Amino acid sequence: MKLTWLIVMLMVGMPLAASAAPVFQVEPIFPQQDKHVHSSSIVECPNGDLLVCWFRGSGERKANDVMIQGARKKKGEGSWSPVFEMADTRGLPDCNPVLFIDSQERLWLFWVAVVANGWEHSLLKFRRAENYQGNGPPQWSWQDVIILKPGDAFPEAIKKGFEQLDADQGCWAEYALPYEQYLVEAAKDKMKRQKGWMTRIHPAVLGDGRILLPLYSDGFNLSLIAISDDLGETWKASSPIVGYGPTQPSIVRKKDNSLVAFMRDEGKTPRRILTSTSDDNGESWSPAIDIDIPNPSSSLEVIKLQDGRWLMLCNDTEEGRHRLVLLMSDDEGTSWKWKRRVEPSDDEGKSFEYPSLIQSRDGLIHMSYTRKSAAGNTIAHCTVNLAWCESGNEASSR
Repeated sequence: MKLTWLIVMLMVGMPLAASAAPVFQVEPIFPQQDKHVHSSSIVECPNGDLLVCWFRGSGERKANDVMIQGARKKKGEGSWSPVFEMADTRGLPDCNPVLFIDSQERLWLFWVAVVANGWEHSLLKFRRAENYQGNGPPQWSWQDVIILKPGDAFPEAIKKGFEQLDADQGCWAEYALPYEQYLVEAAKDKMKRQKGWMTRIHPAVLGDGRILLPLYSDGFNLSLIAISDDLGETWKASSPIVGYGPTQPSIVRKKDNSLVAFMRDEGKTPRRILTSTSDDNGESWSPAIDIDIPNPSSSLEVIKLQDGRWLMLCNDTEEGRHRLVLLMSDDEGTSWKWKRRVEPSDDEGKSFEYPSLIQSRDGLIHMSYTRKSAAGNTIAHCTVNLAWCESGNEASSR
């Protein structure tokens, strides 16, 4: 869309989402910097403000200065607030923050503190706030640790999942157990299966109020869902989502009430987005299988729009995170008929990673994601409307 269209709409006070003209805006939340900033999450507050968080430091799991930061954009204002601290476990890296507003309009921040500088030792933490719509950081009223306890059925579920896949073994050596058997043996260790579960994507909320918090493990290289039926007071573990590297699930619900999880592919090449389904409200999941959308082992998010269509934000390449696209489906993911490039390929060494995706109450689409270049790193905020998603379709391009 041309900038002149945007200027005219702002001058006459026309809501961007209501306009028939395509709307596209992108902006950095803070100036580019040398520090590593990554893994953002965006939400719309009840008062219409936007709140975004990310982690920042000199690295990731091996850098003990990593903390969670945030910023807000007040409704109707044109710029983002100064950056503020959201969480910092002193002496440990804090990574992969996720924001969530529950049915009681409480703000949740989920994230992991990385113990012993290993993803597989990560500690799942949360903070909660009722007062978070003013200036500066939320006023946290409670925080705690979530420790899931997958039971003795966990290793058997992993074994059964690999048997159902009936696929070539992921890794194998003459003097070592096959990959699948290694995971089954590791899953028998109660300590290993209770730690290392990490956040990345927004929770899903079902019609009965059940909260599904997507989690994954770099230790097991698979995913599961933390389930709460009491507004987050207690959590239990689903059965694992088994496959060759299905991580960082994003959950949407179909019209028949079944659930679909779309996941990053950390398995063998060629890498494709992976999917798994659940017919029991997230308690158990089918083995993860490929779909035909390329994935360079990179995070993605899928949401259901207000009109029922599905929207996916992802890197649609086999290698590299140099292109970020929106895909839209009107048949619950069977096909993706619309495709728009949010950030295009170029020869300047840029990358666009770990997107977070929401639709605000006014119908606009908001995205936050890591933007890296030779000039520095930032978290970008991009706003589009459905008219932009539907125009200039690039679905035939790769």
